[in-house]
Amino acid sequence: MQYLSIENASKSYGEKLLVDNLNLSISKGDRIAIIAKNGSGKTTIMRMICGEEGIEGENAKINISKDIRISYLAQEPDLDPEARTIDAVFDADLPEIKALQKYESALLFGNENEINEASLLMDDTKAWDIEARVKTVLAKLRIDYLDQKINSLSGGQRKRVALAKLIIEDPEFIILDEPTNHLDIDMIEWLEEYLQNPNITLLMVTHDRYFLEHVCNEIIELDQGKMHVYRGNYSQYLEKKEARLQNEAANYEKNTQLFKRELEWMRRMPQARTTKSKSRIDKFYDIKNEMRNKRNDEQVQIMIEPVRLGSKIVEFHSVSKAFGEKTVMSNFSYKFKKGERVGIVGVNGAGKSSFVKLLTMQFPPTTGKIIHGETIQFGYYDQEGLQMKADMTVIDVIRDIADYIPLAKGLKLTAESLLEKFLFPRSQQRVFVSQLSGGEKRRLYLLTVLIKNPNFLILDEPTNDLDIITLNVLEDYLEDYPGCLVIVSHDRYFMDKLVDHIFVVETGGQIIDFNGTYTEYRTAKLAEEQEANSQKDNSNTSNSPTTDSKLTFELRKEIKSIEKQIEKLEERKKTISLQFEDATLSTNDIIKLSKTLDEINTEIEEREMKWMDLVEQEQS
Repeated sequence: MQYLSIENASKSYGEKLLVDNLNLSISKGDRIAIIAKNGSGKTTIMRMICGEEGIEGENAKINISKDIRISYLAQEPDLDPEARTIDAVFDADLPEIKALQKYESALLFGNENEINEASLLMDDTKAWDIEARVKTVLAKLRIDYLDQKINSLSGGQRKRVALAKLIIEDPEFIILDEPTNHLDIDMIEWLEEYLQNPNITLLMVTHDRYFLEHVCNEIIELDQGKMHVYRGNYSQYLEKKEARLQNEAANYEKNTQLFKRELEWMRRMPQARTTKSKSRIDKFYDIKNEMRNKRNDEQVQIMIEPVRLGSKIVEFHSVSKAFGEKTVMSNFSYKFKKGERVGIVGVNGAGKSSFVKLLTMQFPPTTGKIIHGETIQFGYYDQEGLQMKADMTVIDVIRDIADYIPLAKGLKLTAESLLEKFLFPRSQQRVFVSQLSGGEKRRLYLLTVLIKNPNFLILDEPTNDLDIITLNVLEDYLEDYPGCLVIVSHDRYFMDKLVDHIFVVETGGQIIDFNGTYTEYRTAKLAEEQEANSQKDNSNTSNSPTTDSKLTFELRKEIKSIEKQIEKLEERKKTISLQFEDATLSTNDIIKLSKTLDEINTEIEEREMKWMDLVEQEQS
């Protein structure tokens, strides 16, 4: 079933052409990501689909199925600042969601009469079936501030509220713009698992490459005004793109040789304008135009060399830090070594940013001592970004730091030339910083950190708003960076590629030093959890009375009934799945079977949830 199609759509801002003659089709089950440099029109395409941007083009049109609900998560969610969180989360025009909102509000603020009234409305709208799913979403996104106003929340909390609202609406078609920003790794992994549901149709922009790898089944790349479509996930996209570039390079080499021969012929200026010679002249200009369209794979080039690092770097001696009753570091001791590369992970609010501020002595320790070596020169990339005056130009920002930048091997580079290497052409260097995109501001901020030649580099969420091209080059630079490197990031790919070990900041201030990458830590943690659950299950089996002795007759009867219902549903599911192997099925038959299968899956899920509730009663 086709959900959406875009035909011959274009979009310009002033003289800048963002989208040119775009044709795109999205069908049920597609999970598509758009990849491009910042400023290439990724977000514009999503806003066009949602009706927030007009389209241009003589024959341009967008067709959207009337039978589907579309939900859009913007980078900066548009929420009513005066609304309570509970009202924002349940802001959907669906009877069952409205009923659930009234019920949750009654539990928070109402009296017994209001709770009873809300319960009756829940019965009427059959909203009890979705309550468990909603509770799971709120728990996974750690939204426990339902009575707070939106204007009192942090940027990360607002993003989670908007994401929860989208998931609760349960739309057929989801559009996401950088969904992983402001989420910690546990939340990202849960969202990954949720979006892998084959019934979800998705269009998104993200720089999170593991997210692309695990969620997408198609990637669209916007490259020099053209759209390239690749079936598969991120690793398959890389393989297919490499093959395309090699093919383009081979064609370009052939055209170069042909161009030289044709240019020599043109210079002889043939007098006879026969049909044959005119055809050859036309072909010459065609080749010349192709030559002008040669790929320009200009990338950020970072050649800055840090100053020498002494033997004593940074030492923590029994350091603890508390803010009131909240402890963010407890009796931590550590000595950093030359060339150390460490990542810092933990849930939001555990104390990752506090660790960095203690490291740089922006916070004094409550107890213990922090010692800095004499040669330490920090470079600190703060996730809050660079605070710059609105009337400053790009070149002014750099010249405030230095006119000439020392490079490796004794070379120097002017501020203008350095900006060019960071993809700021001369024409853009006179632009006011306030006119830059979010990604361009981040890139400029990164440059202001690196040109100071730090020998201890701290990057706090550096991947937000940077496109994948910039990330790849930054990673190449950091792989050869000789100083100490500390990274706080939710980008697992970025962390895995660059760090040797990680500090796991746990709630309560305990810091675990794990010798390995984040993925290795996550694998080890899951293994420990499985082992602990297995031991718990064995203990319950050996030490608890039998299930029958704990359950009333009615509970046992209901559990057995549900188990039989699930068994029958599974048999129906298997029978219908086998019917799909019939090659003579019509499109309508396939649609009907798919709808029936979805309904059966929903019934199975509902009965399993009910079965789990009853079993929990048995264990209580």
